[in-house]
Amino acid sequence: MAGIYIHIPFCRQKCSYCDFVSFPDKIGYAEAYMACVYKELKMRGAELKDRVFDTVYFGGGTPSYIPPKLILGAMNRIRECFRLTENPEITLELNPGTIGEEKVKIYEKAGINRFSIGLQTAIDEQLEDLGRIHNVRDYVYATKLLKGKNFSTDVMLGLKNQKKEDVKKTIELAAACGSSHISMYALTVEDGTPIYTDYLNGELPDSDEVAELYDYGRNLLASLGFNRYEISNFSKKGFESRHNLNYWRRGEYIGVGLAASSFLAGRRFTNTFNLDDYMKCVISGFFPAVDAEEVSEADAKFEKVMLALRTAEGLSLQEYEREFSSTIEEDFPAALSKMRKYLERTDGNLRIKDEYLYVQNQILMPFMEEPGKRG
Repeated sequence: MAGIYIHIPFCRQKCSYCDFVSFPDKIGYAEAYMACVYKELKMRGAELKDRVFDTVYFGGGTPSYIPPKLILGAMNRIRECFRLTENPEITLELNPGTIGEEKVKIYEKAGINRFSIGLQTAIDEQLEDLGRIHNVRDYVYATKLLKGKNFSTDVMLGLKNQKKEDVKKTIELAAACGSSHISMYALTVEDGTPIYTDYLNGELPDSDEVAELYDYGRNLLASLGFNRYEISNFSKKGFESRHNLNYWRRGEYIGVGLAASSFLAGRRFTNTFNLDDYMKCVISGFFPAVDAEEVSEADAKFEKVMLALRTAEGLSLQEYEREFSSTIEEDFPAALSKMRKYLERTDGNLRIKDEYLYVQNQILMPFMEEPGKRG
């Protein structure tokens, strides 16, 4: 099984933390861009006619910002050009400030069966600081439109002036509104984004404070019946994101659209980040990938460990040995020795102990630095 990712690079307004490839001033390009997406889908479908795909994910940008008929058109093209399983998971990211009843009806027609809502926080002042176009009332309205449907809510940690009470209010609101899945991410501050100034001025919580917020949120989510299945992702039983699980299990996926990445047959490639170049390339009948590499065995081993240790199930030692004909002890002896106190083995799996989840990047670093293991 493999996944399909479609990148929609348009939004109404750029958030202060956003470092993604998205454009707040080019919605006029949406129809022409999506026509190119349709063509790239046809080209990729012809190349991948023997593969079966289990998930489709529309990300951005803000997919719910463009006319919904364009999402319907993309799904029609996917069904024409790709082999899907009988019950594929089809996810659409949406901003609460860009949703309405008619859009939901068209999404239903398109077969969207999972929605990912970007709430971030239930504190309106913090939403304003982030440059979000919606408020808390918009989120509540969006969840009413999606009542009875499968939807996830994004929650962000590490915001200016954020306290545990704010995290509590946000998580409890998301749960009360019917979320079957909650993603709880720490704010990542990138150089060049407006919020970077707040970081330089020391106005954002430090790493220890964010770690406390994470542990508090994790325990609260557990008490509300949300099981952690990845560092930042929690769901009611049976509502895990199949698309994202495929990434964490190092499964294959094809990315379509501007800046979309793919991983197929041990090869990783990424489409151009330039909108004009993307459209010209596809119109001319060429694949728009500009960066490609064969993943070495050493990198494949590291990726396997890095991704699996993010999950609650951890790394299957038997699966690792079957895939690489070697053991993790043989491949990463120094890293295992150095990180022993942070790791545990249960039921044949290696996993990060719960109390050290928030420092998982530091735990994984020695695996990346293992001498002679990576090219």
